[in-house]
Amino acid sequence: MTFRATVLTLFPDMFPGPLGHSLAGRALEQGIWSLETRDIRASATDRHRTVDDHPAGGGAGMVLKPDVLAAAIDAAPHEGPRLLMSPRGQPLTQKLVRELSAGPGCLIVCGRFEGVDERVIEGRNLMEVSVGDYVLSGGEPAALVLLDAVVRLLPGVMGSHASGEEESFEGGLLEHPHYTKPNTWEGVEIPGVLLSGDHKAIARWKLERRKELTKARRPDLWHDHESGKI
Repeated sequence: MTFRATVLTLFPDMFPGPLGHSLAGRALEQGIWSLETRDIRASATDRHRTVDDHPAGGGAGMVLKPDVLAAAIDAAPHEGPRLLMSPRGQPLTQKLVRELSAGPGCLIVCGRFEGVDERVIEGRNLMEVSVGDYVLSGGEPAALVLLDAVVRLLPGVMGSHASGEEESFEGGLLEHPHYTKPNTWEGVEIPGVLLSGDHKAIARWKLERRKELTKARRPDLWHDHESGKI
């Protein structure tokens, strides 16, 4: 089954962008996933192809018009959930990424200006998703991040299934440190256990380092891990 991604944007030329390279790019060429970009402006009905207007109640910036955006959404064939990239959305987590990668695809709306008319979000059942606690100039970079995270988990994309099992956020922990040859570099040696050939000892070492890093750098994740939420 091909994972189908449909992106609604005012800047379709921003896609596939980095998704046309490396793992995602090869998977796109192989038909493991497909990408369709649609210009929201094509759904505007006036001669100026207007897509935005002043916010009701006053305020800075402009807001995407509900009639234009809803028409663009309604005209776009899609499978799976309808997402809106938004800084006020639920955080993009590895759990959500896995859920999306297990589905048939998704439609992604890239917001612009000050935001999207709330009536479209409610009326078209858009799930708001955020890639972090910061504001971007538009939803396109966020959509690229989401799709990159999802596509790499699709069957056949990564060379080894095991390569994703010990990554950051899997099991609620950050990833352990990595080393490679030369064994000694700038006077620092690779931890001896990693060269021991003792797979059980190596697994214990990796797990302990994951716990240490998570506890030190992400106490929120550590709390959830300890409480059994993850």
